[in-house]
Amino acid sequence: MMNDRPIILVTNDDGINAPGIRALVEAVKDLGEVVVVAPDSPQSGMGHAITIGSPLRLEKVSVFEGIQSWQCSGTPADCVKLAKDKILHRKADICVSGINHGANHSINVIYSGTMSAAMEAAIEGIPSVGFSLLDFKFDADFTLAKTVVYDLVKRMLANPMPEHTLLNVNVPVVEAKDFKGMKICRQAHAKWEENFDQRTDPRGRDYYWMVGKFNNMDTGTNTDVEALAAGYASVVPIKIDFTDYAMKALLEKEWNDMA
Repeated sequence: MMNDRPIILVTNDDGINAPGIRALVEAVKDLGEVVVVAPDSPQSGMGHAITIGSPLRLEKVSVFEGIQSWQCSGTPADCVKLAKDKILHRKADICVSGINHGANHSINVIYSGTMSAAMEAAIEGIPSVGFSLLDFKFDADFTLAKTVVYDLVKRMLANPMPEHTLLNVNVPVVEAKDFKGMKICRQAHAKWEENFDQRTDPRGRDYYWMVGKFNNMDTGTNTDVEALAAGYASVVPIKIDFTDYAMKALLEKEWNDMA
């Protein structure tokens, strides 16, 4: 790898053969020296899981022409950890994760392997961004998403971001003429209302299948859900620090007898 070009680490959670990561590589390949380290199979919903009880496999593959690429038997977070320790000759300038098939707005950021891979890189001091397209179809059209990726990554490389920068970017499914651009916004207060269907397999054993619906409880403005519905790509800065500072201040005031 050439030292005078930015190193762009590419990863995802849908697996190295997913159309989304191919679209991501195509979007950033002219912006720097691209290195791909991604799971060898789909890892959606893995969150920030890491592998500690079994060996990890790392195999160099020829998936993207002219791009150094590796597939890993572990989780998205494992991929970033191994890339940092075993593959990259220096710290990456940026990490991009995705393009995820399906939304990662609002509460989805907690469960997302796409975002957890980006978060792992941010923890290591690499400005990172996770990209998602609001289309679960395998043959989704990533044309608009690729434009968003290119524009945002180019901006991040031209204006170096703080080391622990982490952005969550979601792209709506709209015609190019209806796309409003990118909008900086906040994470909506929304969640999945889940329940489990009890079913019976052919051998007469019960099993459970998670079902549910998405419930947006946020009545405020400038949320990612609102922006996406209006035809914008939502850009939400994410903090690694989970401390609730308002509650901390309240507890310090009301529980003042604690040491």
